[in-house]
Amino acid sequence: MAGAAFGDAGNAKRAEHYEYRITGYFIFACIVAALGGSLFGYDLGVSGGVTSMDDFLKEFFPKVYRRKQAHLKETDYCKYDSQVLTLFTSSLYFAALVSTFAASYVTRNKGRRASILVGSVSFFLGGLVNAFAKNIAMLIIGRMFLGFGIGFGNQAVPLYLSEMAPAKVRGAVNQLFQLTTCLGILIANFINYGTDKIHPWGWRLSLGLATVPATLMFIGGLFLPETPNSLVEQGRLEEGRAVLEKVRGTKNVEAEFADLIDASNAARAIEHPFRNLFRRKNRPQLVIGALGIPAFQQLTGMNSILFYAPVIFQSLGFGSGASLYSSAITSGALVLATLISMAFVDKFGRRAFFLEAGAEMICCLVAMAVTLALKFGQGVTLPKGIGVFLVIVVCVFVLAYGRSWGPLGWLVPSELFPLEMRSAAQSIVVCNNMIFTALIAQCFLAALCHLKYGIFLLFAGLIVIMSSFIFFLLPETKQVPIEEIHYLFQNHWFWKRYVGNDGDEKPGQQV
Repeated sequence: MAGAAFGDAGNAKRAEHYEYRITGYFIFACIVAALGGSLFGYDLGVSGGVTSMDDFLKEFFPKVYRRKQAHLKETDYCKYDSQVLTLFTSSLYFAALVSTFAASYVTRNKGRRASILVGSVSFFLGGLVNAFAKNIAMLIIGRMFLGFGIGFGNQAVPLYLSEMAPAKVRGAVNQLFQLTTCLGILIANFINYGTDKIHPWGWRLSLGLATVPATLMFIGGLFLPETPNSLVEQGRLEEGRAVLEKVRGTKNVEAEFADLIDASNAARAIEHPFRNLFRRKNRPQLVIGALGIPAFQQLTGMNSILFYAPVIFQSLGFGSGASLYSSAITSGALVLATLISMAFVDKFGRRAFFLEAGAEMICCLVAMAVTLALKFGQGVTLPKGIGVFLVIVVCVFVLAYGRSWGPLGWLVPSELFPLEMRSAAQSIVVCNNMIFTALIAQCFLAALCHLKYGIFLLFAGLIVIMSSFIFFLLPETKQVPIEEIHYLFQNHWFWKRYVGNDGDEKPGQQV
């Protein structure tokens, strides 16, 4: 199968000598760190719901509110087309992509735990400012604080989980980030469903409750251990060895610790990790992990559905309460899908989930586009049967995304990069992800207005492209130790021409 080459036994190095047990200390560390996903998830869930609440629209976006009430005077696709309204959502992601470069410095020099703590404080401040906002400027400032928090959290948490996890269960452990993201979305949707009935300040409660996951993450973060990889990278070898023994539940960690030291020595030789990322021998990680997968994750169209699920369902003819409830159903499907992925990703592998779920997503988007083309867009409420069908299609789409591009979009990039550029690379990953997240958030409602059902056909076409990208270019990484992933590219049908047997570059082949 194209792109599925593995490293041979000779390249396995010390991996067969790794030992581990799942300990309570390891479980505690991973659960607390994974709370970082709940910040991202809560915002994804709450922002779309708040922007569909009448009290919020009347106070900050009266033109959008009046247009919403004039249901029959224009095509329903355009009811929420407002660049200022979408800026409320997307400003967070613009702030996140800027902050991730500061997070890279903190993560590499001060540790993953430090970035997690900084992220939780910034997210807390953002929730507080938004809860007491008096004008659009305060809303945007609050969103920027939230964005800084997400930039730090999304930079550090996937790295933390991948580095703490034993190779054989790394996929499931890393997906704790996606699980808490999905739980945050689900909880936010139920909160929105309740606060929508509290007039006129229910939306303030929805936004203000963002302080709760931030507080839990900060308090838990105070007791988090630093990852052994980060401690070794900082030259704190004895501490690194002690933490490694504690999280692995055994004193026999010589093989894994030796690999960490080798990786750390390579890291110290790199003065400019960002520049090193662009060297020829690192081309596979750059193209797949830093550029391709983070961008493609957003181009599935899934986050557009999550951002604006309540708005979409209202546009499809559901009432305000019914739309929020329908959104809660879809976010519940996302949680279920993540649990499925956690259970089987280390058994069936990353490629299988990407490709199988991609085919499902294409079918769902085409079905949605055809249905809307035939039955929607004239200012008439959809028949109940059509509405139910669309919710089912969205749920099937969410189940497919939730076990593939959702969790694997964070897992695969976090495990591809060697230690010497891991923090820098994760910054590029998060920045790239946030650029496309912000662009989709800012443009989706306008595109929905102008392209109508064609927007879903566009996303279907993009998924065809990204599935081909995975099929031809991504080697299988399941159960490969994180410090030995780079050996996979030496035997890959395409990437071996860039990496070579020993990874050395020839003169003049840096770019």
